[in-house]
Amino acid sequence: MALKQTADMLTLTPKEMDERYAYRGMDLGATFEETTIRVRLWAPTAERVVIRLYRTLRARKVEEVELSAAERGTFVAELDRAVYEGYFYTFQAIVDGQKVEAVDPYAKAVGTNGKRGALIDPSSVQPDRWIEERPMFHSSQDAVIYELNVRDATSHPASGVVERGTFRGLTEAGTRTKNGGLTGLDYLADLGVTHVQLLPIYDFGSVNEAAPNDPDNYNWGYDPVNFFAPEGSYASNADDPKARIRELKELVQALHDRGIRVIMDVVFNHTYDADKVPLGQFVPGYFYRQEADGTLSNGSFCGNDTASERFMMRKFIIDCVTYWAKEYHLDGFRFDLMGLHDIETMNQVRHALDRIDPSILIIGEGWDLDTPLPLDQKANYFNASQMPGIAHFNNGLRDGLKGDVQTPEDRGFISGAFDRTNEVKRGIAGNVSSQGFADEPNQVVSYVEAHDDLTVWDKLSVSRPEDTDEVRRKRQMLANAIILTGQGIPFLHAGQEFFRTKDGIRDSFNAGEVVNRLDYERAETFSSSVEYVKGLIAMRRQYPMFRLENTAMIRKHLRFLEEGEGIIAYELKRTYEGYVERQRVYHNATDEDVTIELPSGEFEVLVENGAVKIHAPRLHEERELLIPALTTTVVAERKADYKKYAVAGGTALTIIGLLYAANKRRKKE
Repeated sequence: MALKQTADMLTLTPKEMDERYAYRGMDLGATFEETTIRVRLWAPTAERVVIRLYRTLRARKVEEVELSAAERGTFVAELDRAVYEGYFYTFQAIVDGQKVEAVDPYAKAVGTNGKRGALIDPSSVQPDRWIEERPMFHSSQDAVIYELNVRDATSHPASGVVERGTFRGLTEAGTRTKNGGLTGLDYLADLGVTHVQLLPIYDFGSVNEAAPNDPDNYNWGYDPVNFFAPEGSYASNADDPKARIRELKELVQALHDRGIRVIMDVVFNHTYDADKVPLGQFVPGYFYRQEADGTLSNGSFCGNDTASERFMMRKFIIDCVTYWAKEYHLDGFRFDLMGLHDIETMNQVRHALDRIDPSILIIGEGWDLDTPLPLDQKANYFNASQMPGIAHFNNGLRDGLKGDVQTPEDRGFISGAFDRTNEVKRGIAGNVSSQGFADEPNQVVSYVEAHDDLTVWDKLSVSRPEDTDEVRRKRQMLANAIILTGQGIPFLHAGQEFFRTKDGIRDSFNAGEVVNRLDYERAETFSSSVEYVKGLIAMRRQYPMFRLENTAMIRKHLRFLEEGEGIIAYELKRTYEGYVERQRVYHNATDEDVTIELPSGEFEVLVENGAVKIHAPRLHEERELLIPALTTTVVAERKADYKKYAVAGGTALTIIGLLYAANKRRKKE
């Protein structure tokens, strides 16, 4: 769709707009200097731009300062910092003869419901403890990601949290249930996860921030409005932009202090309302993709798709993630519907974050979605080989384990559909086979449950209604074990470890707090399952073979075994520092106990019958091993590499023999 450029009366395509008006400067929005605040807006289609300044959030009296036309389609003004710092503001422009008013698309601070930006320097708003060092982290495969909604984490009355459902609530230490069970921050730290992935924490549009305590005033937040500013409903005071900034930083620091890194869920593929949100108001049509008939494309199923392939949209995405990584010390980004973006944008995001810290994770939904972007440019998992260092959610493993998410009654491997065994095996091996989408295991997120679609518990309730609750729990524990003993990056949905249910609601994005909150009483009821997941995470950390770093190592060290239908068995084996180490994993998805035969050796049983015993493993000296129905068993062996010593000894004898022969020749001479 052509864009009418009103400033010079030219009609430009998006490509022509990029050629003439692509702005590469790093000062869009408000930039704070010692005595001045510079504001800059990219609005090449505008005839005139003013900044409207309000002393307070709700002030009606307004001052206006006109911005001057500057390079590459930008408008700029300088304000006296001593006078205007702390003021609220909007931009107003004349576009095609019409007045357009909106919040600065680059606003770093906003007031209630994001209606006005705030001239506040985020770098000047810091908690008492705020350090740049991130928790130690070696490799993406070392990660265990735990997906969590800020509000869900502490909103349950049993959480023992004072400021429930907020950034600060999740920083509270020592919170407990009435029975003494861990909750909130302490629960996360005890579980042993390396990363917490927070559902959207930017300013979103579907929750009324003026009434945050209404349990039905709820939404996950996949409806972005102000991409650079924290969400107000999670702050102690949505009216106070500084509270949002400070309290989110406090949360990041609290998690870092417990050794947990923080991933931010980002939604750049669409906006809350293309006609109303700040992005695109001053350059109509440019930031969104259009179909051939001029209507907005809708591959996101949210009313619009942003055009990441256009220079200023790409810049917007890169500027945003690097800002959050630097200003809030965030350690990763999960891209919602990443398949709607283009490959070049995602690679540039990767490169930009590498310059900050290469250990920052990028993961995303690489679904192939219907949007007017050439197939070879889409950032989906079919093109994963073109995006090194970016991980895609493995829906093949998810559906292979529990059944197709689009068909609630459909079954997967854990529910008896053994025709899906190869999908699960492929996922266990990091999806790096010729039939997988990944070149390396760091391009794969292994999961069975996430915030959307039915939880595993609810899915099993529909697909296996004849099961007892005990059997259903075993099936889910089997799925959890498969995820946590496989290659790639394991991912857990909050509450997955204690059979989280959402009352059968498939997508509970607006189902209210009562349905979505994390139930710590249920965690207490099923504490043995929580301990099981905790133990599997600890075992994964202790045994490097469960997190091999590259495809070559997987092909060298992982070997699947044949043990019959409904059984997935494999061996991980390596020679290391003079020892041969191996772990054997047996996943029995059948309804019957199975006896397998071990090779000769002395094996320790690390996992059996729903319990992890890495600190006190049972020695198993018999060749036969019982694998109970619907369980995972892991055994391990470590023995001296006698072959190595034999080779070394033989080499030594050869050298001695050669020296003896040489000495004998010298004597003859």
